[in-house]
Amino acid sequence: MKKAKVIIDKDFTIAEIDEKVFSSFVEPLGRCIYGGIYEPGHESADEDGFRQDVMEYIKPLNLTLNRFPGGNFTSTYRWEDGIGPKEERPRRVEVAWQCIETNEFGLDEFAKWSDKNGSDVMMTVNLATRGVLEAMDCVEYCNFEGGTHWSEMRKKNGFEKPLNYKYWCLSNEIDGIWQVGQKPGREYGLLAKEAAKGMKLIDSEIKTVLAGSSSPGQDTFPAFDVEALEESYDFIDYLSVHHYIGNMENDSANYLAKPMVTDRYLDNVAAAIAFVKAKKRSEHEVYISFDEFNTWHSIAREERFEKKWRVAPPLLEDTYTAEDALALGGMLLSVLRHADSVKIACVSELVNCISHIRTRNQGGCWVLPPYYAFLHYTQYGRGTALLTKVNSDVYDSKDYKDVPYLDAQAVVDAQDNITVFAINRSLEEQLEMSLELRGFEGYSVKKHIVLTADDPKATNTEDTPDAVKPAENGNARCENGCVKAVLDKMSWNVICLSK
Repeated sequence: MKKAKVIIDKDFTIAEIDEKVFSSFVEPLGRCIYGGIYEPGHESADEDGFRQDVMEYIKPLNLTLNRFPGGNFTSTYRWEDGIGPKEERPRRVEVAWQCIETNEFGLDEFAKWSDKNGSDVMMTVNLATRGVLEAMDCVEYCNFEGGTHWSEMRKKNGFEKPLNYKYWCLSNEIDGIWQVGQKPGREYGLLAKEAAKGMKLIDSEIKTVLAGSSSPGQDTFPAFDVEALEESYDFIDYLSVHHYIGNMENDSANYLAKPMVTDRYLDNVAAAIAFVKAKKRSEHEVYISFDEFNTWHSIAREERFEKKWRVAPPLLEDTYTAEDALALGGMLLSVLRHADSVKIACVSELVNCISHIRTRNQGGCWVLPPYYAFLHYTQYGRGTALLTKVNSDVYDSKDYKDVPYLDAQAVVDAQDNITVFAINRSLEEQLEMSLELRGFEGYSVKKHIVLTADDPKATNTEDTPDAVKPAENGNARCENGCVKAVLDKMSWNVICLSK
């Protein structure tokens, strides 16, 4: 049996975990909105057309923020298309995803949906093909009290009080060749600085998010980030970065090692920010907004170009499986162990496309296995991240050496309850874990949740929605200040301890 030892110490913490790392991303892409969160005429739809069967799966996540409206969608988007009477809104060609956008659902509808969901909004403005003034207009519409053109327009559209959106993304993945309006780092940094300056002159309380590199594999990383930061550093508050991992090679052992890349990526992004801060001799703090990340296997398939100009077709609806739950879980643990630098994190996306909540138009709603890893993260991952030292047996995969079989991260909440997230990456063997508690006395195991399956490709469907789901059947126990557990092969584990 594989073995691993873990040590946590009450005096060794990383940082308090920011509430905004429990966030997601909603884009008018495929069926994320149309047929996802919004489907007038569905038997569960409320008076605004919002599907309540979908809301029943979203509500338990207790999401803090939802990033809207993109994403690649943003780079040719006119935010004004999504306000006011629906019958007066224009239909547009949407080139990022090669679809027709009806604009039936826009900024106004998302404000209503977010209010019902109890989550805040992180707006994304278009600096790729539009400019500073349009971004300022959007802030005026959303946040200005009244007495001006856009604020009175908001009131006319049914929002008497300001929406008071605090977080604003300054475009999206603008370093990518796939982006209409792609810009080099310095040019973008100058534009972002002026946009942030103008937006904050309207509302000094907002926080702005600079669009950084769109993946660790981009040739532009980290030079683009450094160049953009050098031009805008003192005017922005977060640097946005994105990362997706997948198993297109169908090599599960290699796939489950890929969250190690997430760890290195976030380390390097933090280093780039620290470099610019030191170079500018600034006292201003800039943090990481990890506002797109997930597993994504169809990323290389250009299905959007095969059948163009449809309205809300099914796009990027990967079949997520038990092994995806572990891979996503590894990325979530990386967010927690970077709690000192990552202050916003948005799993991409919320429903249907690149998502673990799945619907059928005019039909049912169910969840795929990774949903449960994200649910546990949002339920048990709030508090302070503890420095978690892991000494584990290791393996080599195609692309990675010395991959620990055990990935683990501990969190302590305000009531001193401890949660240990643990992943056994082994596809074949159980793993014996020993967890030493230093400075924590009188604890016992209250629950040990396990998510696993015999087949890495096992998943849920509308007909078999409970084929892969967690159970409180783990064997963790506490003995003399040490937690002992045998972790199932290929398993995601949540071990909860309290006094």
